[in-house]
Amino acid sequence: MARPRSFDETAVLDAAAGEFRVHGFAETSTEQLCAAAGVRRSSLYNAFVSKDELFVRALERYVATTGARQSAILTDAALSGAERLRALIDVIVNEELRAAGGGHAAGCMVVQSLMSPDLRERDERIARILDRDLRERLALLSGAIRTGRSDGSIPARVDPNEGAVLVTTVISGLRVTAQTGADAETLRRTAFAGLSSLLG
Repeated sequence: MARPRSFDETAVLDAAAGEFRVHGFAETSTEQLCAAAGVRRSSLYNAFVSKDELFVRALERYVATTGARQSAILTDAALSGAERLRALIDVIVNEELRAAGGGHAAGCMVVQSLMSPDLRERDERIARILDRDLRERLALLSGAIRTGRSDGSIPARVDPNEGAVLVTTVISGLRVTAQTGADAETLRRTAFAGLSSLLG
């Protein structure tokens, strides 16, 4: 049976990602997904067949949208290399600040997925999405660090690839720490302390 025209797949995927990024795959129920998306269970499964399929589609959408936002920051020619890294941290901290107003951390669907290694074994598409996202994110970060070395805002001694891994590690830790209820200022100070070797 065809879905009604009012069914907005993109909106459902965004709503599902909003639940998965906070609670993870295992702890997100179908009832939560339906409530967040504002759709009936039958409509959800007519569109996506299963929770597993919805997760894969939502993860694809999540990494595409977050990747585009991060790319815009990390390739912004109006900013120095160091300013790009600071801007990225600020965006994430501000996202956590907004989420805290709703009584929870913003979470991250990628971090949640990486912390549940069984998901990679559950569906090879998840492994491919996560691996591609990591490659692209590291490339963007290393590019920003190279820019910073060229413009003098990041020390020349910083290896771009190692620096990119450091930034990714700090951001992942920031997401996890936010789950403990740490306030935005603590998150910001901690993140910049972790990146002090890059940012001075």
